[in-house]
Amino acid sequence: MHSTFVRLAESVTAKHVDLRQASVALYPPIPLYRRLLRAHRRLPIEMRSLGDDYVKAEFRRHREITNPVHIMGFLTQWKMYLDELPRDPSDSRSFKKLDPTVYEKMSAEQLGQLYEFMHATKEIWKPVNSEQAQPETKK
Repeated sequence: MHSTFVRLAESVTAKHVDLRQASVALYPPIPLYRRLLRAHRRLPIEMRSLGDDYVKAEFRRHREITNPVHIMGFLTQWKMYLDELPRDPSDSRSFKKLDPTVYEKMSAEQLGQLYEFMHATKEIWKPVNSEQAQPETKK
Protein backbone atom coordinates (compact mmCIF):
# COMPACT_ATOMS: atom_id res chain seq x y z
CA MET A 1 0.00 0.00 0.00
CA HIS A 2 2.85 2.42 0.81
CA SER A 3 4.39 1.95 -2.61
CA THR A 4 1.08 3.02 -4.13
CA PHE A 5 1.23 6.32 -2.25
CA VAL A 6 4.80 6.91 -3.34
CA ARG A 7 3.99 6.11 -6.95
CA LEU A 8 0.94 8.40 -6.92
CA ALA A 9 2.90 11.24 -5.36
CA GLU A 10 5.73 11.09 -7.87
CA SER A 11 5.89 13.58 -10.70
CA VAL A 12 3.67 12.63 -13.63
CA THR A 13 6.28 13.52 -16.24
CA ALA A 14 9.61 11.90 -16.90
CA LYS A 15 10.99 15.17 -18.28
CA HIS A 16 13.55 17.24 -16.44
CA VAL A 17 11.78 19.83 -14.26
CA ASP A 18 13.29 23.30 -14.12
CA LEU A 19 13.43 25.28 -10.87
CA ARG A 20 10.36 27.38 -11.70
CA GLN A 21 8.26 24.23 -11.92
CA ALA A 22 9.89 22.49 -8.97
CA SER A 23 7.23 23.69 -6.54
CA VAL A 24 4.61 21.93 -8.65
CA ALA A 25 6.13 18.50 -7.88
CA LEU A 26 4.34 16.61 -5.13
CA TYR A 27 5.97 14.93 -2.15
CA PRO A 28 5.00 11.49 -0.90
CA PRO A 29 2.75 11.66 2.19
CA ILE A 30 5.34 11.03 4.93
CA PRO A 31 7.98 13.52 3.67
CA LEU A 32 5.23 16.09 3.07
CA TYR A 33 3.96 15.58 6.63
CA ARG A 34 7.47 16.07 8.01
CA ARG A 35 8.10 19.19 5.91
CA LEU A 36 4.84 20.71 7.12
CA LEU A 37 5.74 20.17 10.77
CA ARG A 38 9.25 21.56 10.16
CA ALA A 39 7.83 24.63 8.42
CA HIS A 40 5.59 25.26 11.43
CA ARG A 41 8.69 25.61 13.63
CA ARG A 42 9.19 29.11 12.22
CA LEU A 43 5.72 30.22 13.34
CA PRO A 44 4.86 31.80 16.71
CA ILE A 45 4.06 29.20 19.38
CA GLU A 46 0.27 29.72 19.24
CA MET A 47 0.15 29.38 15.47
CA ARG A 48 2.54 26.43 15.54
CA SER A 49 0.42 24.56 18.06
CA LEU A 50 -2.77 25.13 16.06
CA GLY A 51 -1.08 24.19 12.78
CA ASP A 52 0.60 21.06 14.10
CA ASP A 53 -2.62 19.76 15.63
CA TYR A 54 -4.55 20.39 12.42
CA VAL A 55 -1.93 18.75 10.17
CA LYS A 56 -1.74 15.68 12.42
CA ALA A 57 -5.52 15.33 12.57
CA GLU A 58 -5.97 15.71 8.80
CA PHE A 59 -3.26 13.20 7.93
CA ARG A 60 -4.72 10.75 10.49
CA ARG A 61 -8.21 11.24 9.02
CA HIS A 62 -6.98 10.52 5.49
CA ARG A 63 -4.72 7.59 6.33
CA GLU A 64 -7.06 4.92 4.96
CA ILE A 65 -8.11 6.72 1.75
CA THR A 66 -7.68 4.55 -1.35
CA ASN A 67 -9.19 6.76 -4.07
CA PRO A 68 -6.22 7.99 -6.17
CA VAL A 69 -7.99 11.20 -7.19
CA HIS A 70 -8.71 12.04 -3.55
CA ILE A 71 -5.11 11.27 -2.57
CA MET A 72 -3.71 13.50 -5.32
CA GLY A 73 -6.06 16.34 -4.34
CA PHE A 74 -5.11 15.96 -0.69
CA LEU A 75 -1.37 15.99 -1.38
CA THR A 76 -1.69 18.86 -3.86
CA GLN A 77 -3.57 21.08 -1.41
CA TRP A 78 -1.09 20.43 1.40
CA LYS A 79 1.84 21.12 -0.97
CA MET A 80 0.22 24.41 -1.95
CA TYR A 81 -0.18 25.25 1.75
CA LEU A 82 3.49 24.44 2.35
CA ASP A 83 4.50 26.71 -0.52
CA GLU A 84 2.37 29.54 0.89
CA LEU A 85 3.82 29.40 4.40
CA PRO A 86 5.95 32.50 5.00
CA ARG A 87 9.70 32.09 5.27
CA ASP A 88 9.77 34.89 7.86
CA PRO A 89 6.50 35.03 9.85
CA SER A 90 7.54 38.27 11.57
CA ASP A 91 7.25 40.05 8.21
CA SER A 92 3.54 40.82 7.82
CA ARG A 93 4.01 41.36 4.07
CA SER A 94 4.79 37.66 3.63
CA PHE A 95 1.17 36.63 4.29
CA LYS A 96 -1.08 36.33 1.28
CA LYS A 97 -4.79 37.17 1.09
CA LEU A 98 -7.28 34.57 -0.09
CA ASP A 99 -8.17 34.66 -3.75
CA PRO A 100 -11.75 35.96 -4.26
CA THR A 101 -12.61 32.92 -6.38
CA VAL A 102 -12.01 30.73 -3.32
CA TYR A 103 -14.82 32.51 -1.49
CA GLU A 104 -17.21 31.83 -4.37
CA LYS A 105 -16.54 28.09 -4.14
CA MET A 106 -17.14 27.89 -0.37
CA SER A 107 -20.38 26.66 1.13
CA ALA A 108 -22.30 28.73 3.70
CA GLU A 109 -20.95 26.50 6.47
CA GLN A 110 -17.35 26.98 5.31
CA LEU A 111 -17.82 30.75 5.15
CA GLY A 112 -19.20 30.69 8.70
CA GLN A 113 -16.19 28.70 9.90
CA LEU A 114 -13.82 31.09 8.15
CA TYR A 115 -15.56 34.06 9.79
CA GLU A 116 -15.27 32.45 13.25
CA PHE A 117 -11.63 31.60 12.58
CA MET A 118 -10.92 35.21 11.56
CA HIS A 119 -12.30 36.53 14.85
CA ALA A 120 -10.50 33.88 16.92
CA THR A 121 -7.15 34.70 15.34
CA LYS A 122 -7.52 38.47 15.72
CA GLU A 123 -7.04 38.04 19.46
CA ILE A 124 -3.82 36.05 19.05
CA TRP A 125 -2.15 37.63 16.04
CA LYS A 126 -1.58 41.35 16.51
CA PRO A 127 1.13 43.14 14.54
CA VAL A 128 3.99 44.58 16.58
CA ASN A 129 3.34 48.07 15.19
CA SER A 130 -0.21 48.25 16.58
CA GLU A 131 1.00 47.40 20.10
CA GLN A 132 3.65 50.14 19.95
CA ALA A 133 1.30 52.67 18.35
CA GLN A 134 -0.83 52.87 21.49
CA PRO A 135 1.34 54.73 24.00
CA GLU A 136 0.48 54.41 27.65
CA THR A 137 -0.62 57.65 29.26
CA LYS A 138 -0.29 58.23 32.97
CA LYS A 139 -2.82 60.34 34.81
